[in-house]
Amino acid sequence: MANICYHRFYTMETLNLLLPWIQIGLSIFLIGAILLQQSGAGVGGAFGGGEGGGYNTRRGAEKVLFRATIILGIFFAISAFIALII
Repeated sequence: MANICYHRFYTMETLNLLLPWIQIGLSIFLIGAILLQQSGAGVGGAFGGGEGGGYNTRRGAEKVLFRATIILGIFFAISAFIALII
């Protein structure tokens, strides 16, 4: 029984040390993904170089970036919820 309690404590202590670094990394990647998604093409659109436009279908790298942003946002929300619980 003592071994199980020690294992849980060790796991929680490790999680307490790693979770802030995981959140920092996720937030940096999430900010980058959001900035690259601005309506416009490529990196220039992130800094105001793109043209305005209507609706367009996401294809190729834009679609991958869009889905990656959603996944990163979900991971960030989960990590924030875990940090709230511990």
